[in-house]
Amino acid sequence: MRRLVQGNEAVFRGAIAAGASYYAGYPISPSTEILNIASGWAAEHSDFGFLQAEDEIASANAVIGASLAGAKSFTATSGPGFSLMQEAIGYAQKVGVPCVFVDVQRVGPATGMPTMPGQGDILQVRYGSSGDYTPIALYPNSVPEAFNLAVAAFNAAEESRSPVVLLSDTFVAQLNEVVDLDELEAGVTVAPRE
Repeated sequence: MRRLVQGNEAVFRGAIAAGASYYAGYPISPSTEILNIASGWAAEHSDFGFLQAEDEIASANAVIGASLAGAKSFTATSGPGFSLMQEAIGYAQKVGVPCVFVDVQRVGPATGMPTMPGQGDILQVRYGSSGDYTPIALYPNSVPEAFNLAVAAFNAAEESRSPVVLLSDTFVAQLNEVVDLDELEAGVTVAPRE
């Protein structure tokens, strides 16, 4: 059914379509809707694990642990939280842990103007953690792309055995478009967990 869908909702639904079964996160604008949707989903689906952690560091490490235990797992944050996750992301790169980190970018740390739209985390994705690795990053430009690239991020994580970053920003996250999520989901091909 066609209806208004927000970018953050499309990311979450794409993750579910890709087989995600665990979410750990900490609220931070403008990614908080993903955490809220995940919480509601977990309340209705007992096979979906959910953790609201004490901070972004714990969220990142919980996602890594869940993946190592066999769950397709992910988290969502914004620039300041993404900075805190860098050591865990580097570790996951080094030991080959498939998982997805959603970074809904904003201008900068703190509140007020810094929570406005921005795209300043692109270099942080590439150079944020220590070590020699080249991360996979995807960046949607619309609500349907947010869904499709969320699926692609999980597939890429499984195929590469590494964390994948789904970059978004406030524009895409808060954008509402008329979309048929069931139609998008019907075309999904899912990489299996091996």
